[in-house]
Amino acid sequence: MAKKILIADDEPNIVTALEFLLGRAGYTTQVARNGEEALAAIAADVPDLVLLDIMMPVKSGYEVCRRIREVPEWRHIKVVMLSAKGRDAEVAKGLAMGADLYVTKPFSTRELLGQIQALLGV
Repeated sequence: MAKKILIADDEPNIVTALEFLLGRAGYTTQVARNGEEALAAIAADVPDLVLLDIMMPVKSGYEVCRRIREVPEWRHIKVVMLSAKGRDAEVAKGLAMGADLYVTKPFSTRELLGQIQALLGV
């Protein structure tokens, strides 16, 4: 069965690129365009991994990540934070909130795919 990945990002060009990349790699994808949509999507169909933009409307990626870690049934979800903010303090905050990985934009899609595969054990 294909692993499910939720892409939570409000930048259409990034969403399109990630959907194409992940679909080609055999993953099932779902998209949320803000933090509230992301939490609703997770509640409706729990993914294996969430690609989570930090700066989203309604709820930030930090808030979404914190909520994922608070819900016992969701704690197994791998969280990869995506952000244009690459300062050490931002990376540390993302990891402290419970992210499994913090990736700075712009990123190499090939490297990101490799990191996702490693996190999901495929």
